[in-house]
Amino acid sequence: MGKIDLGTTKYVIHARIETNGVVEKPDVVGAIFGQTEGLLGNDLDLRELQKTGRIGRIEVDVESVGGKSRGTVKVPSSLDKIETAILAAALETIDRVGPCEARMTVERIEDVRVSKRRRVVERAKEILTTMVEDITPDSIEITEEVKESIRLREIREYGPEKLPAGPNIDDSDAIIVVEGRADVLLLLKYGIKNAIAVEGTSIPKTIVNLSKKKTVTAFVDGDRGGELILRELLQVAEVDFVARAPDGKEVEDLTKKEIFKALRNKVPAEQVMDYLSIKKKEEPKPFAPRKSQRQKKQQAAQQAQQAQDNGKLETFRKFFTDLSGTLKAFLLDKDANIIKEVAVRDLAMALKNSKEVVSVVIFDGVITQRLVEIAAEKEVECLVGAKVGNIVKKPASIRLLTASDLGVG
Repeated sequence: MGKIDLGTTKYVIHARIETNGVVEKPDVVGAIFGQTEGLLGNDLDLRELQKTGRIGRIEVDVESVGGKSRGTVKVPSSLDKIETAILAAALETIDRVGPCEARMTVERIEDVRVSKRRRVVERAKEILTTMVEDITPDSIEITEEVKESIRLREIREYGPEKLPAGPNIDDSDAIIVVEGRADVLLLLKYGIKNAIAVEGTSIPKTIVNLSKKKTVTAFVDGDRGGELILRELLQVAEVDFVARAPDGKEVEDLTKKEIFKALRNKVPAEQVMDYLSIKKKEEPKPFAPRKSQRQKKQQAAQQAQQAQDNGKLETFRKFFTDLSGTLKAFLLDKDANIIKEVAVRDLAMALKNSKEVVSVVIFDGVITQRLVEIAAEKEVECLVGAKVGNIVKKPASIRLLTASDLGVG
């Protein structure tokens, strides 16, 4: 079997294939492409992914004994870990190879970057031990090494909970709230000294108190754990801005460029709270003054708007449930009436060419950057999909909802 090119590969899917008849490598490869075609939509179509280099050459090693065939399948992937896992699950839907019944089982997904880093570390140790003693290190290397050592020593324990923090928490008017100690260390490495970690999903009282006195930016991981911490922060603390690592990445794994780009692209907390449908936890007040007639009217209007929004979400949930597994899409007007039903593969073109005013798009697929851009041009208010892909730029005028936001699946 040929060696997999790991140049741009992030993960390798390892699977086993068993058939009740004699098959060869081309039969297995053909079954993989043929039986996954159209299953996950255009964005995760294997042929398209291989054309663009996001999926490498599929390696198959199979042998036949006693009229049955068994072997291994390796699929190199440069997709993110969520998309790779979806692709792996799709492989297990293959039930025939040629005329033979078959079963494919994913055994593991290998992160090749881990093994690369391990090889780099081991090789670096070898090089270090064999270096000639009279080689003088470059002055820049010495400076950087000393600076990094100083930064790592600057981390401190803050508050009664002894939270990991940079040295400038008290002196700075603004702070960055991150998830863990490793995040604080990484920000210190790049000269950011006003970060403090929550160290868990339960937000410490120290963070809540600091948020009342300082401008707070929440900087969280781009995964489910990051969202959970963000939801809790937005409810109990006074957060001003939100920054997130790229989808599927953790803050502690980011490069310097990625860190500063994420912080530059931070968004107002109110916008995120609206997107996640989060309300502040109200603290009990000892005295509640009588509301004016104007305040009562405003409250009534807000309650009416909330009821209307809840009704829309219920309608979206019903439509999305109807579409689940169909690879189709609904284009809706402002009153949530269906204007048109189209296949997901034709959605972008149908939306772009629509002569009618489309207010909402609900579809059984992934919300992509291209679809967001087309929706913004057509002044669409809301996109509802199975999940959100790698969105680099999201217009403030568009609301993005996923199956989890609707409580589906």
